[in-house]
Amino acid sequence: MAGGAMPRFSNEPIASRCAPGSADVPPLVMPPYVRLTQTIKHRDEHGKLLSVEIRAALGEVITQPGTVHIERVNGMLRDRLNALTRKTHAFAKRDATWDALVHLQLFEHNWIRPHRVLRLPMPAQSRRYQPRTPAMALGLTDHPWSWIAFLTTSLYTTPK
Repeated sequence: MAGGAMPRFSNEPIASRCAPGSADVPPLVMPPYVRLTQTIKHRDEHGKLLSVEIRAALGEVITQPGTVHIERVNGMLRDRLNALTRKTHAFAKRDATWDALVHLQLFEHNWIRPHRVLRLPMPAQSRRYQPRTPAMALGLTDHPWSWIAFLTTSLYTTPK
């Protein structure tokens, strides 16, 4: 993609984006760079891992799919959101509540909570390492945020 721009996808059904009564419904075309793999773990009756099979669900097969990052985020969300644990009565009965819970946890994960693997050594200082968040590693901010800063910062958005 030119310039590293992210593609825009629409949540609307294709038919609603076409002219009313139009017989020309455009096909949904997946970009060639999108790939989705399925990892299947084969185990014996005692739970011992026998083999791992990787299938292409969409696009080409990736020989070494990197699932560590998404599994880490999934584990973090499952750990911090009661709505994702099994057999629980959790506080996410509506979609808006669910969206708010997930977005708040993702904000904390990326902007507030420093990650040990991202820390930088600090030569000749009182502390050995500078704690960094993923947002700091990407250059989006120069310090870890706090909940107070998050809740009191006003964001300016442009109208659609």
